[in-house]
Amino acid sequence: MLGERLTFVYQKTMLYERWSRLARKRSTEPAVCEVVSGRRWSFAELARAAEGGPPDAGTLACARGHSADFVVAVLRAWRAGAVLCPLEPEQPVPAFRVPPTPCCHLKITSATTGPGRAVAFTAEQLAADADNIVATMGLRPDWPNLGVISMAHSYGFSNLVLPLLLHGIPLVLVPAPLPEMVRTAAENWPAITLAAVPAMWRAWHEACAIPRNVRLAISAGAPLSLALERAVFESGGLKIHNFYGSTECGGIAYDASAAPRTDDSCVGTSMQNVRLELNADGCLRVLSRAVGQGYWPALDAALGDGCFQTSDLAEFRDGRIYLRGRLNDQINVAGRKIAPENIEEALRQHPAVAECLVFGAPGSAAERGEIIVACVVRREPVAAARLKQFLLDRLPAWQVPREWQFVETLNTSARGKISRTEWRRAFRSGPPV
Repeated sequence: MLGERLTFVYQKTMLYERWSRLARKRSTEPAVCEVVSGRRWSFAELARAAEGGPPDAGTLACARGHSADFVVAVLRAWRAGAVLCPLEPEQPVPAFRVPPTPCCHLKITSATTGPGRAVAFTAEQLAADADNIVATMGLRPDWPNLGVISMAHSYGFSNLVLPLLLHGIPLVLVPAPLPEMVRTAAENWPAITLAAVPAMWRAWHEACAIPRNVRLAISAGAPLSLALERAVFESGGLKIHNFYGSTECGGIAYDASAAPRTDDSCVGTSMQNVRLELNADGCLRVLSRAVGQGYWPALDAALGDGCFQTSDLAEFRDGRIYLRGRLNDQINVAGRKIAPENIEEALRQHPAVAECLVFGAPGSAAERGEIIVACVVRREPVAAARLKQFLLDRLPAWQVPREWQFVETLNTSARGKISRTEWRRAFRSGPPV
């Protein structure tokens, strides 16, 4: 009983004690800056703010928004020993019961391939993810993070909040990723780190608004296209580093190379202190001290004991990891299987295609299995017949989509995610456009 009590106390105070040591050491240095309000907090001022009004120990505490208040809410939860659950402004407080010791944190999954649920973490697991990210990416206190991504999302929490509170990486909060706002915010700093999603990088590039003082550029949340990566590099010499991670385990792989990749499917090499292997189906298995304690409130064999079994098909080659689609996204055409990413990669090579999404849907002939559907955002008018012929010159005929939808946008979320599940459901509910 005493051992369990000591474990409880240690788990609930470890993060706050680590923060307190950092705040004392860096007391007068800048910690957080809000671009709109112009307010700045030193590490000592953040520490003082954390001393007031903490939640009750053992309760569920929430942090919302995109201001210093979010950071203060995190610190108060750590200080009180509450279980923290970061939320987007519109997200309701989950009705979950508080997970047992040693869990101290809940991350809500993005639910791009199924219903949303939470992942429970211990203090050590959160700290391990932050340590891996800082060590692998080379985050530096003299290159503040320009915060444009959601701090409530796993990507933002691990890349912005934890590096600030556990490693002293200053955070400059920008309320919206508008090109001019980002460029203006960056002007006040000699050098910055900028973590974003591909949709943001594309918007900034097209507006010629990528700050010249970006020293470290990171992209995650969705696949980064080779075309965009090369275009940014050729226009200003900035290399965007592709980052692959998951809510369940934090960082998985990172492309640290100095030049653009040559293959869309390459996600770099494994993060420091992360071991990767393949299961019998060829899906990636992640083993790390940063892997979450388990799903909550319902457990799942895919997550726990330092191991996360993904549904991402992968290949190891020359020390690098190549993603080959998701096991549950594979399209079955008359017994033959194809990853939609392979078709998308070929289709994006057509100059009239700005973006595309490919998925499988039930066909009218049961013996054929699924049909292949392509949703395309065009840069300029082009007929489906032209795109079909383009693909026939590059892919086997059975891999060429039979149904085509031309759309204005693929409706990526604020996190840069596109849900095949949602597009497949929309296709089944109405005729192609």
